[in-house]
Amino acid sequence: MGTTSLTDFVVRREWRRGDAQAIIDFQDRLYGAEHGFHDGFRAEVSGSIHDMLASGWPTRSGAVWLVEMGPDGHGELAGSLALTRERPGAGRVRWFALAPELRGQRLGRSLLSELLVEARAEGVQQLELSTFSALRTAAHLYRQAGFRLVSERETDKWGPPIVWQQYELRLPYLY
Repeated sequence: MGTTSLTDFVVRREWRRGDAQAIIDFQDRLYGAEHGFHDGFRAEVSGSIHDMLASGWPTRSGAVWLVEMGPDGHGELAGSLALTRERPGAGRVRWFALAPELRGQRLGRSLLSELLVEARAEGVQQLELSTFSALRTAAHLYRQAGFRLVSERETDKWGPPIVWQQYELRLPYLY
């Protein structure tokens, strides 16, 4: 089995028509295949993206990183990450996922680092994110970036039982 070179992918920062559906479809395929999540998960991702779009994201605040296959930035979505503003001074890390062939190449770490720089530049003082315990590599990445686990609970709202986790990171005020 071959590996995928990072040169086969492009990270795009601008939002285009169709990106919402591409993220919804990607998340649905990925988490359905890897964790057995059902249509309730797809509906929740869809609702959260459309709620953020209705609030003006990413045009008025926040940011997006879209990883696409192919060197021209018009290929199939292979990863996503977003920064949204939740309330004054607070942001949320959302829709962070990479296709299996992109994992283990430090791309996730790089994208998260860019998000932290962007959050500080926007004056975000606290970042929040939600994940679940089976995503151990992601949790390790979050903890290395300074996030701390603040709560967890069991749920089966998307099918198989999972331990849902909430993380937070306080960002230092930069002058």
